[in-house]
Amino acid sequence: GEGSEPAVYKSIEPAWNDSNLREIAGQVRTGMLLAHVRASTGTPVQRSNCHPFRHGRWLWVHNGALRGFHEVRRDLVMAVDPAMFLDIEGSTDSETLFFLALTFGLADDPFGAVARAVGFVEDVGRAHGVDHPVQMTVATTEGESLWVFRYSSERQSRSLFFSTEIAKLRTLHPEVEVLHELGGETRFVVSEPLRDLEGAWNEVPESSAGVVRPGQDEIRPFEPISPG
Repeated sequence: GEGSEPAVYKSIEPAWNDSNLREIAGQVRTGMLLAHVRASTGTPVQRSNCHPFRHGRWLWVHNGALRGFHEVRRDLVMAVDPAMFLDIEGSTDSETLFFLALTFGLADDPFGAVARAVGFVEDVGRAHGVDHPVQMTVATTEGESLWVFRYSSERQSRSLFFSTEIAKLRTLHPEVEVLHELGGETRFVVSEPLRDLEGAWNEVPESSAGVVRPGQDEIRPFEPISPG
């Protein structure tokens, strides 16, 4: 978009039955797009609880759960930077994790901030007797780069995949017309493969984090950091 913050469209309607979404998607052109469809994990079904969550230039989507959230929510929310506290709009574990990452320095060090946020959630959860407090795949962006995370306390995370380079896919599948319409730097990061194309999808390893940016993709091990 042209503004200083990313545009967000949210709805509690099923995506397949949302005519407004279909109209918007047919007209929008962007270099970075986050889409998220999920079921509620127990919090109210309302627009303020829908992904993606936004703060300034940052967007955040999360698949998974913070176990025992109702028991630990107060401790987690009270750790959010007071300057950001009133910006929390909903009541989900996902938005709380986002604001903890912001509190721990997401804007300056995304890898480290998410590691500290997850470490804090695990510390609080275990103090309340919660086994395996964190289950997550996360994507977050400031509009230029996309950071992704796959982690769970029990090391049995939800799936996450990234696409093979477009040039290689064009060689493998020259008959797929849409591949010739995409830019050479196009990347997809998805929970499940979109199409059954041989060689198109690569699994993000368990307990890993990565960044996708023009000319520089990276995957590294991910380990929570206890903030002490």
